[in-house]
Amino acid sequence: MTTTEPTTLELDAVVLGAGVAGLYQLHQLREQGLRVRAYDAAGDVGGTWWWNRYPGARFDSEGYIYQYIFDEKLYKDWSWSQKFPGQPEIEQWLHYVTDRLDLRRDIQFGTRITAAHWDDERGRWTVHTDRGDVVDTQFFVSCAGMLSAPVKNIEGTDSFAGELVFTSSYPEQGPDLAGRRVGVVGIGATGIQVIQTIAPEVGHLTVFARTPQYALPMKNPTYGPAEQEWYKNRFDELRSTIPHTFTGFEYDFEHAWADCSPEKRQEILEDIYQDGSLKLWLASFGEIFFVEEISEAVSEFVRTKMRERLRGDQHLIDTLVPVDYGFGTHRVPLENGYLEVYHRENVNLVNVRDNPIARIRPEGIELTDGTVHELDVIILATGFDAGTGALTRIDVRGRDGRSLAEEWGRDIRTTMGLGKHGYPNLLTTAVPLAPSAALCNMTTCLQQQTEWITDAVRDLRAEGKSTIEPTAEGEDAWVAHHEEVASSTLVPRTTSWYLGSNIPGKPRRLLSYIGGVGTYRQKCEEEAAAGYPAFARR
Repeated sequence: MTTTEPTTLELDAVVLGAGVAGLYQLHQLREQGLRVRAYDAAGDVGGTWWWNRYPGARFDSEGYIYQYIFDEKLYKDWSWSQKFPGQPEIEQWLHYVTDRLDLRRDIQFGTRITAAHWDDERGRWTVHTDRGDVVDTQFFVSCAGMLSAPVKNIEGTDSFAGELVFTSSYPEQGPDLAGRRVGVVGIGATGIQVIQTIAPEVGHLTVFARTPQYALPMKNPTYGPAEQEWYKNRFDELRSTIPHTFTGFEYDFEHAWADCSPEKRQEILEDIYQDGSLKLWLASFGEIFFVEEISEAVSEFVRTKMRERLRGDQHLIDTLVPVDYGFGTHRVPLENGYLEVYHRENVNLVNVRDNPIARIRPEGIELTDGTVHELDVIILATGFDAGTGALTRIDVRGRDGRSLAEEWGRDIRTTMGLGKHGYPNLLTTAVPLAPSAALCNMTTCLQQQTEWITDAVRDLRAEGKSTIEPTAEGEDAWVAHHEEVASSTLVPRTTSWYLGSNIPGKPRRLLSYIGGVGTYRQKCEEEAAAGYPAFARR
């Protein structure tokens, strides 16, 4: 074989991605005795925590619940130093898991999967990579993540004379920001973390803000031996609780609005607000997702808190405090001193809602009205093509050559977020119509989905069958159920990446299943227990 010929490798399963889902999926399939390899474009393990190493990147899920819970010793032998750890520590944890499970020998890094084509006659996938690999595999399992396809849609990025970086691929040795004129585009969860972190360091910071966010203050205590022992002693409690809550966190909705007096409601909101976590969003009053008047009351509570911290500055309030959508119907970020940043003399806030960014020029950022902000460094926190983007950027073709990108370009449909009709043996995590496309503590949902996939493969093989594929009827039924649940909430009324609204032409559909993590798990378990009626197995 000459060096110009592709190397063909025969496997039982290819896993796309070596992040939280991919590592656990690789471990499980390998434990079955399958020949399996994971491929990742990154230089090492970590998925989103490898790529997103921008200043201030950290959990906004508590570290002790953003963990694998399938192995008690694996869980307890790692200790977090904070309630909400930062990216370097998170990356170290994923290295610990990888080495503990001896996964690295079956992962190929620096390799991007470019195509995956199904051969119906052979019942196999042919997977191509950008390094020339050609892999023949029975199963193609996507663990590429919900937020791994960055949006890069601003004109002129290549023309900038200074340094320009995307938060989604921030270099390990990022640009020197000290004393320089820095512009940050975007005030979502990522932009907020960057802004609050770099403001004291830069010479001047210009923030370009379009969509205001309901931001909650984070309380992030340090964890020493006592705190670490406290959460480790709760392992059995957490393992039995978090898979069954509404969002896969340890807490759940405890209060009913109608059962509380106005004074009691205020007391509950104040108490939860002081917790310094996402609890106000995910464990205050569940009615905020369904009843407009209750949504507005809680939204106004959060707005009032934000206005107080903005000290009555009308420009800041108009730009940063949401008024046209309800609290919790959009991603809620945690922050640490973020709003106070805008009172600094070296920080300028530019509202680009009505005067959008037109292009990036050699000297800086030009707005539609012709104003140019001169900058030395530009940091773009411009978001992702969520849920679908990772797979639609690969040439995935199913039966009869059908294209996944074209099908999802017309209508975003899956069966439980675990597969797609017309694509046998394509098994998926963190894609639309499952909770792990948003509204879920990711490790909770990704563990559940990879475990379901593992069991489905085991059951298939035990019965002497070789292919599993969602039926058209099963897909129709799940999409109808998903839409019925979504339409009963206020979430689809909000324009956000939750509905793909940040991608021009993307079909509008709530990407995440909003019936609850526990409910979704139950439905997945019922599907398997009934013999997979929504899937054709041959």
